[in-house]
Amino acid sequence: MPSHDTPPEVVAFGEAMTMFVAEHPGTLSEVEHFQRRIAGADTNVAIGLARLGFHVGWLSRVGDDSFGHYIRRTLEAEGLDCRHLINDPDHPTGLVFKARAADGADPHVEYWRHGSAASQLSPSDATAVDVGAWRHLHATGIPPALSASCRELSFHMLDKAREAGASISFDPNLRPSLWHSEAEMASTLNAMAAKADWVLPGLAEGQRLTGLETAHDIAGFYLERGAKAVIIKLGPEGSYYRGVLGGQEESFTIAGIPVPTVVDTVGAGDGFAVGVISALLDGCAPHEALRRGNLIGAEAVQVRGDMEGLPHRDQLASLEASSDTPEGQ
Repeated sequence: MPSHDTPPEVVAFGEAMTMFVAEHPGTLSEVEHFQRRIAGADTNVAIGLARLGFHVGWLSRVGDDSFGHYIRRTLEAEGLDCRHLINDPDHPTGLVFKARAADGADPHVEYWRHGSAASQLSPSDATAVDVGAWRHLHATGIPPALSASCRELSFHMLDKAREAGASISFDPNLRPSLWHSEAEMASTLNAMAAKADWVLPGLAEGQRLTGLETAHDIAGFYLERGAKAVIIKLGPEGSYYRGVLGGQEESFTIAGIPVPTVVDTVGAGDGFAVGVISALLDGCAPHEALRRGNLIGAEAVQVRGDMEGLPHRDQLASLEASSDTPEGQ
């Protein structure tokens, strides 16, 4: 595990919540027993990269309450550098309750995050961050949806990463219910994507944000605005890449990996992001990055929980050695 005496090389920020997952199928109103875990798209990716050996820093706020203490302990146990995780004595830690779905369906989820500690994040929380140590920043569209100050922090982090020469990945992770309007969501997230090197929308997300239909056209929308590569998640069908490398544009699709049984779809996109980002940071070619993304995404849907299926480096090596991933077309 990397030494935490030095500043983190990879940084993520956003909201981690304490999650309660139903032990048995049924509506949440009927469930009596839950398992406690943590939730958050941003932390899923941070944990996945930490498991692969990267020194990952986590910037956020949690309440100075039992749930906040639980989140800090859990993230530190996963190897995250939490020097910039702030205890907020005036606002609570966000909570989320997740039903147990049958037959691989998307589970029903209910959030209790209004006025949460993380929603109070602002650029002032990043003043002590050693930006010069950054190699990579991962951002999502969730923090800017939480509050105006979180939105300011999001753009602040992107600008600082750009100034530092760090690479930037951006996953829109649409949460429409948190936005005042569709137009505000699209304009804000497209502006964030324009500051990123690698943009990772799902196909439906890309269609909603750009008004375009095909993966090729959606990718072109972001490439025209400054992205170096656009990697689009196609669900079970795999993933699509369009980008410029060495002055040459290339595009291709990598077929998905068949999964015998889908257990829990939540976190699949985060697993895909972990695969793509880690491979690109490892210096892998885009084809290899999408294969790894498909592979980890497939692993993620086969277990109960948002990040429990994310592999450690030795497990990833075994998975990659044993997988027979189809070539892209």
